[in-house]
This record gives sequence, C-alpha cells and structure tokens, in this order.
Amino acid sequence: MEGKVIAVCISEKKGTEKVNIHSCEVIEGFGLKNDAHGGNWHRQVSLLSHEKIEDFKTRGGFVEKGAFGENIIVSGIDLRNLPVGTKIEINGVLLEVTQIGKECHSHCEIFHRVGECIMPKEGIFAIVLKGGTISEGDKVTVYNSAIS
Repeated sequence: MEGKVIAVCISEKKGTEKVNIHSCEVIEGFGLKNDAHGGNWHRQVSLLSHEKIEDFKTRGGFVEKGAFGENIIVSGIDLRNLPVGTKIEINGVLLEVTQIGKECHSHCEIFHRVGECIMPKEGIFAIVLKGGTISEGDKVTVYNSAIS
C-alpha cells in the first residue's frame, strides 16, 4: 500500500496547532526535530489522512495543514484502518504504529474554534524506529507488522 506526504508539521507547544514546515529531520526514538510531542514515549509522531481533512473541510470546517496537531499528512492511505504494529516507511524513515485515535482530555484549539476535531477518531500515532528526513511529496509505503 502506497501514499504520498502532503505536509510535514511541528509545534513548539502541546495542545496548539502545528505549522507546515514542508520538510523535517526525524530523530530515532524521539520524533520530529523541534516538535513539542517528541520524546521517549509511544506517540512520537502523529499522522492523519489528507482525505479525512478534506472531508472535514466540505462539512464547513476551514483548517490549515497541521490544525489538528498532526505531524504528517498522508494522501492515498486510510491510516485509521492500519493495525497497531504496522510499519510505515517514508524516505528511509521507519515508523511503527502504536496507537489508533486518542482520547481528548482537554480539547485542542481546533475543537474550541470549530466544535469538532477529527484527530481523536482518525489520527494514528507511531514511534520512530529509524530516523532520517521526511519532506512533502515523499512516497509513503505501508508494510504489515511482520516487517522488521
């Protein structure tokens, strides 16, 4: 299964919208360089499907890339249906899916502004098994959990 990177986003503070920086170093065991969500935990990188964002926009929610707090926007893959353990490769960077969706304890900026956030239902989270650089336009390849 293959897709394409549409945007690469980071934020300086948790709970805020991310900003598309177009390309970023991804650090093994951490996440995206200078991103507030990076660290030694199971949600180092967040991914969201471009198609789900576009669907949200057709329902009247105007959002910029990164508005849902996602690090990487991917087109061509329904990320929500990838099981935990799935490996994702982007330009040599290797991610492993650790969580599908998330519970929102304190709503993010987008929820307060628009009244809805798709990240809790549609977003996925991963750890970085191998670092490198991810840029807009990079090919995204999904492997089943058997790859090592």
